[in-house]
Amino acid sequence: MKIKKIIRSKRKTIALQVCSDTSLIIRAPFHATDEVIERVILKHNKWLEKKRKEIILRDLKYPAKRFSDGEKFFFLGEEYRLHQVKEQEEPLIFSKGYFLLINNLNNPRDIFINWYKKMARATINQRVVWFAHRWGFRFNKITITNAQKQWGSCSHLGNLNFSWRLIMAPLPIIDYVVIHELIHLDEKNHSKTFWKKVEKYLPEYRIHREWLKKNGCLLRL
Repeated sequence: MKIKKIIRSKRKTIALQVCSDTSLIIRAPFHATDEVIERVILKHNKWLEKKRKEIILRDLKYPAKRFSDGEKFFFLGEEYRLHQVKEQEEPLIFSKGYFLLINNLNNPRDIFINWYKKMARATINQRVVWFAHRWGFRFNKITITNAQKQWGSCSHLGNLNFSWRLIMAPLPIIDYVVIHELIHLDEKNHSKTFWKKVEKYLPEYRIHREWLKKNGCLLRL
């Protein structure tokens, strides 16, 4: 596998991440030598090959969007068709159950991403504030990211980060990720205590977690 980059930090262990293009990102301690990293890669060779094949099969089954007339796009768990139009006030508008996109644009993907980010920022911010106020969580700020692997994350400073791709998922799935990260404000790892708190606030969390595992590959452009 092609190594995309090696990220060195104060971490204690080596982590391997297979990207959507099947390349490999390696996170390693400062002191880890190239030989040590190579041994870790060889040790996990079967797992890496399995992940690579999964990505290839996924791309065959769910090809990248072409942004053509009639193509379907997800928004809050539902699929809506795209109609190309000659002119309108904004490059992309969602109206009456359709995505309306000005035709012959050079960057339709970027336009969609910007629209999704705008919708994600409004929706996720509202859900975070609502749940935090309801249960007394205190956070610093909310950021919408381009993350492909992490739906959400929580920093030690109390900053909450969410991938814009979440806005394609049903609202209960968004709420699960929001609650998950809010609880990380108090519980920094995925301990038994953490999952007990998740279950306390969201008894059906396992259903939503499983949905993301099975359908997360659909939430992309």
